[in-house]
Amino acid sequence: MIRMNILVLGIGQSLRGDDAAGLEAVRRWQTLHPATAARVRVEVTELPGLGLLDLLKGMDAAVLVDAVRSEQPAGTLLVLGQDDLAAFTPGSGSAHGWGAAETLALGRRLNPSLADLRLTLIGIAGTDFSMGAELRPEVRAALDKAAEAIERKVNTLL
Repeated sequence: MIRMNILVLGIGQSLRGDDAAGLEAVRRWQTLHPATAARVRVEVTELPGLGLLDLLKGMDAAVLVDAVRSEQPAGTLLVLGQDDLAAFTPGSGSAHGWGAAETLALGRRLNPSLADLRLTLIGIAGTDFSMGAELRPEVRAALDKAAEAIERKVNTLL
């Protein structure tokens, strides 16, 4: 059996309201599904920027979980594959500026081995990204759904 190197990465800023959704969703998934989480690499990071490329090094697949700005109501889950991410315009994907789509586009130009990376973004729509804010109730209510989406995706990769 071939073992895939899979990364589950929660991205966000814990002190910026809904932006903490990616961090919290990955932590919730680890709590609800410890056996699956033990079979993959799990990380949480605030503002990875270009450091995202280092986290992806050596991975066959990655599931990124992040808050997203969207026209969808707060708490809506968006599950996006590589093609969907490539269609994002600069600044529209991540809640914190230089997002995953832009970083991956640059990374694939600099490191062709990333071209084979199987990538999924589980986005949680948020609306309040202000400093010191709490997760909105709608976003907090979506954390279990996000954890189950992570579990389904990881199981399809394993």
